[in-house]
Amino acid sequence: MSGHAVDESGRNEGADLRTIADYQFGASAGAALFPPGEDRRIERTTSGRPQQIHADRGRIVSFGTDGRFTLGLEGGHRLHDALEPPAYRVVVDDESEPFVRDGKNVFSKFVLQAGPEIRPGDEVLVVHERGDLLAVGRAELDGESILDFESGMAVNVRSGASRADD
Repeated sequence: MSGHAVDESGRNEGADLRTIADYQFGASAGAALFPPGEDRRIERTTSGRPQQIHADRGRIVSFGTDGRFTLGLEGGHRLHDALEPPAYRVVVDDESEPFVRDGKNVFSKFVLQAGPEIRPGDEVLVVHERGDLLAVGRAELDGESILDFESGMAVNVRSGASRADD
């Protein structure tokens, strides 16, 4: 389906997707995730609600029943390029890198930095201290607690960026 898709009500679906992304991740996130004019494929539920949004390079987002996006790895790459660090980032070092790339969860004691705006349940980017995107997932704690806690899960990783994806 084209990036210029208009739904049954006559609304510009791309603009609606950008608005949701801007609300969830901040200004400029919508244009980064869903550039105007880009062809993308939208998988829908039986009721017609958007469920997953794909680009040529992979899944950008899934649309949760709560009205928020969950990031696919392609969406993570797009936000990584668009958002100024440390926004929505959880930073880990060499010790954690291979595990996170393989899709293993991130534990607080291994986190070097976390975006101060992160709230529990937020979608986040897990990045290496040198800046490479390692994974996308859901924050289990707020940004400050991720740094303060010495134990416990910080990020429930959904998709790891295996080396083949780099």
